[in-house]
Amino acid sequence: MTAKYPFRKIFLCLTFLFSVASFYAQTKSVTLSGTIKDTVSGTSLSYADAVLKQDDALVAGTVSNEEGLFTLTNIPPGNYSLEIISVGYKAHLQELYVGSLSQFLNVGTIELAEDAQLLNEVILTKTNDAVNDRMDKKSFAVSDNIAQSGGSVLQAMQNMPGVTTQDGKVLLRGNDRVMILVDGKQTAMTGFGGQTGLDNIPASAIERIEIINNPSAKYDANGNAGIINIIYKKNKDEGLNGKVGLSSGFGALWERKANLPTIRPQYQMTPKVNPSFSLNYRKEKVNVYFQGDYLYTETLNKNEFVTRTYDDGTIINQQTKRNRNTHFTTFKTGVDWNFDEHNSFTLSALFGSEKILDHGDEPFFNADFSQRSRLWQFLEDELKTTVMASAGYQHKFKDPGHLLNAGINYTFHRENEKYFFDNIMPDYTGKDSFKLLSDESVIDVNADYIKPLRHGRLETGFKFRNRVIPTNMQFYPSLNSPLDTSAGGKAVYEEAIPALYGNYVFESNRIEAEAGLRMEYFYLEYEVNPNHPVYKSSGYNYLQPFPNIRFAYKIDANNKLSFFYNRRVDRPNEVDIRIFPKYDDAEIIKVGNPALRPQFSNSFELGYKTTIGKGYLFASLYQKFTDGTITRIATTARGSNLIYSVFQNAGKSSSSGAEMIFSREVVSWYSFNLNLNAYRNIIDPFTVNILYPVSVIVSNEKQEMTSGNIKFNNTFTFAKTFTGQMQVAYLAPDIVPQGKTGSRFSVDIGLKKTIQKGKGELFLNATDLFNTLVIKKEVQGDGFRYTSKDYYETQVVRFGYSYKF
Repeated sequence: MTAKYPFRKIFLCLTFLFSVASFYAQTKSVTLSGTIKDTVSGTSLSYADAVLKQDDALVAGTVSNEEGLFTLTNIPPGNYSLEIISVGYKAHLQELYVGSLSQFLNVGTIELAEDAQLLNEVILTKTNDAVNDRMDKKSFAVSDNIAQSGGSVLQAMQNMPGVTTQDGKVLLRGNDRVMILVDGKQTAMTGFGGQTGLDNIPASAIERIEIINNPSAKYDANGNAGIINIIYKKNKDEGLNGKVGLSSGFGALWERKANLPTIRPQYQMTPKVNPSFSLNYRKEKVNVYFQGDYLYTETLNKNEFVTRTYDDGTIINQQTKRNRNTHFTTFKTGVDWNFDEHNSFTLSALFGSEKILDHGDEPFFNADFSQRSRLWQFLEDELKTTVMASAGYQHKFKDPGHLLNAGINYTFHRENEKYFFDNIMPDYTGKDSFKLLSDESVIDVNADYIKPLRHGRLETGFKFRNRVIPTNMQFYPSLNSPLDTSAGGKAVYEEAIPALYGNYVFESNRIEAEAGLRMEYFYLEYEVNPNHPVYKSSGYNYLQPFPNIRFAYKIDANNKLSFFYNRRVDRPNEVDIRIFPKYDDAEIIKVGNPALRPQFSNSFELGYKTTIGKGYLFASLYQKFTDGTITRIATTARGSNLIYSVFQNAGKSSSSGAEMIFSREVVSWYSFNLNLNAYRNIIDPFTVNILYPVSVIVSNEKQEMTSGNIKFNNTFTFAKTFTGQMQVAYLAPDIVPQGKTGSRFSVDIGLKKTIQKGKGELFLNATDLFNTLVIKKEVQGDGFRYTSKDYYETQVVRFGYSYKF
């Protein structure tokens, strides 16, 4: 298949953006920069204070970034003193003359020596604000999340501000259209443009998690709810060093709700094991690293009880119980080579293998449970394999902060699923199966250019992606098979995305402004089996602008007001349009839709941040309007009690809300973080034509509901090396198309003890301490309604040990 792109339009976009990139203003003031490092190890020191004074009066101040780089802008010529301060290190003070002949002044590398006396007295830690100064991103160190230590990335996220989890997915402010990045890149391991597998990535491998509610134009336009960036650990200490760890635990400590009669037992006392190992060698210009993680879990992955009531009086009671065994292995390795002071290269590779075995039981009973009409038992044997290779290049120009970055990333992902079913009916038993094979190949090429200006900087760049996913579904039916074997066969998904962006940042003493534009062309072809009874080959393309604006006013040193606007898109992923029915529920069947089209959204947010003593308050108001809302619609075919849940564009929707984060150290041994998030979701009336399995017109009236959540995180410092944590979360009822979800409540606790002079660490924690977290749902369809309660495994006790060397 050959994609036909509007090259003329793309060429015009390229010409415009790179013309802008070549322009920069003259300057009269100076940008001062430098790098802060540890004297002994050469490690870059992040979050160190850089203060510029003149005659003991403060002129400017900032903190160093993760690479130890600090930048002070708009400095008039004159004589100054520069002071560098970092916790645990001796302060550095030097006299400095700033001239007028150069726009930029780089003071070079400033090395700080450890304050041995201070370090021997107490082990010091410094907690940075989760909300950054730009207020567009929240960053959380996984090591600070004691109550979820030893779990998965999904579990580590569930108590972060603005984040909720449901059905293995992350929701930001009640919206699951979230783009997941790994080290700033989209990968098949978590889904290109979507999210998968988060519950199987061990949190022990992760350094921190970033939540970006208002992405700028340099990010891919996909994901209207925002972006979550998962940063893997990477040690930069000099010499040979590493870390080993082992965590374990048990879940489903007791039975919350007994099985319906005649099915196999549900999992109890499920074991969890997570060994991890990392090794790093840094010598002069070369840094080599390796990280390996293995996660084995047994989980009561689903234990959902459903009652379906039809207009003709029929009532069906069912249970879906899924016992899951998971083996997840990841290896990540790479090398960083600083060729000289201006040029550096990086090479990295990742291998992931996820083996899942699901043993499922699904009985169906009449209204009073006196008669079983069917027992559906299945084994899902699934193997997912991911291989990723990346190469990157960075050129540092003579001016500080003047950079050119380029990279190429290749990903291969294989999904190999085998399903085996026993369809046990009153008068016969059928044995059915099917096999799904999907191979995904993705190539990303990108280049980014950053040019510091007199009062800010200019960013521009391009990205090109080509993605091909051939899939093959083969059915193996038996006598009286309930499977729709005609819906099998082959399908091929192919997309191509060239994109260009430009972003301008301006900063003065009081004003911050940022404006960006991403021009994105998208081309999709989806070829399906020509013998498919309903769906035909489909595709679409668009050339669309995606602007972003940020405007901030600094009231004073401790108070800032910011306004955000951006336009984003949600392109249906391959699994959203996949034509094959999914039979992990025999009578509520999920199906994709090749006719699905993107949804576009416009978002506005007003944020305010203030420093309050040893803490801060962040508050925001936000509004989102979405056109072409993507959702699943439940329907039935005439004469059948089967329910089909099909992806569809359901018209317009909106969400408006308010968020508050209040973080404070009350006393030396107690601090807290309180997050309040309230929003109102509205789904406008819509009428859609569902094509599968037969054409049905579905109409839905306007739905609206006010929802939200409260999260209260408490940290206790019992001793210098002994810390505790308690997290409380409440989630209010929320709206879903054709229905709503119920409220949820949970309490998590954790303890962490540092031993062996800071090199060793022990932890113990428990999630959902009181076993109160249950997913409740109500759905009202045309001719039917159903209610469900999912008592899946939420209560887990974990313990572990790690050692740094």
